[in-house]
Amino acid sequence: MIPAARPIIGDEERAAVDRVLRSGMMAQGPEVKAFEEEFAQFVGGRRCIAVNSGTSALHLAFLAAGIKAGDEVIVPSFSFAATANSVALAGAVPVFGDIDRRTFNLDPDHVESLITPRTKAIMPVHLYGHIADMDRFEEIGKKHNLTIFEDAAQAHLASLNGRMAGEWGTAASFSFYPTKNMTSGEGGMIVTNDADVEHMCRMLRNQGGVIRYQNEVVGFNNRMTDIHAAIGRVQVTKVKAWTEKRRENAAYLDANLKGVVTPYVRPGSEHSYHQYTIRIDGATSEARDKAIELIKAGGVGCDVYYPTPIHRLPSFSSIHDLPVTEELVKEVISIPVHPSLTQEELEQIVSVVNDVVTRI
Repeated sequence: MIPAARPIIGDEERAAVDRVLRSGMMAQGPEVKAFEEEFAQFVGGRRCIAVNSGTSALHLAFLAAGIKAGDEVIVPSFSFAATANSVALAGAVPVFGDIDRRTFNLDPDHVESLITPRTKAIMPVHLYGHIADMDRFEEIGKKHNLTIFEDAAQAHLASLNGRMAGEWGTAASFSFYPTKNMTSGEGGMIVTNDADVEHMCRMLRNQGGVIRYQNEVVGFNNRMTDIHAAIGRVQVTKVKAWTEKRRENAAYLDANLKGVVTPYVRPGSEHSYHQYTIRIDGATSEARDKAIELIKAGGVGCDVYYPTPIHRLPSFSSIHDLPVTEELVKEVISIPVHPSLTQEELEQIVSVVNDVVTRI
């Protein structure tokens, strides 16, 4: 089976972990500081705060920016649950917007129709590694005096019109979960250009203080360990080459897949292809699921991201009317695009998918 994702951990990562273990300093320390400084090259030199997960990055960014109980934050429903969980954990209310059919990203026109006096922020998700229409969201934010956040969990090294994911708005949040384009084993990064938000995030991640035993606010234990940071520091040196390989693999799939809708890339965008997500146009969920069964039977790992929109989950059951989301969730399949794929595996993926599409 060709795996849908394949984390790459090599001798350099193992040596980095061993270095930390031999140092005896495993909690948040010099490796975390260095990782923050080195990751900044990917976000225009913005301030970086490492935490223990992408969800923590989202959650702390909201709290640090002043999002509170009763506030509304507009987010897509076509995303992983953490997008809305982080809003709710801050005490605010996630309001679900529909998506653009081509990019799978939050639709600015629909977002603007959802704004109320309680709306305080908008958080687009750069789903699958394709940056949302951030220029438009910045305009909407200025027009309505709203804070703009980025859920960049899947968008390492993606860009739009020369600006990298993480360079818009008040704060952005990245994930280093094992299947992301780069990993620290587990972890996340908050990125901001606001010194006050940075300081609050540093306090909130560390029991409410930046100086030992001088706790200024009620905080959390959301620290990243030096073990995880050491892995991340090695991966920082490799992720550019991996991203180029993902783009090469995606270009091959674009050119050779038949009978499916391949990923759209907006002019001026560089997709980072965390996922390569195809659509079987007009498919029912039953037909799509049958296609997945047949693709896997052909030795190609694949999955649906995400089979249930957040607004239909028991935790967020709502009456939002999101017709594009409801339609596309029935049609999408993510197939392998990771940098470990060989040419033979790429050819197998194309052969299997093209054959399956003719049979459903």
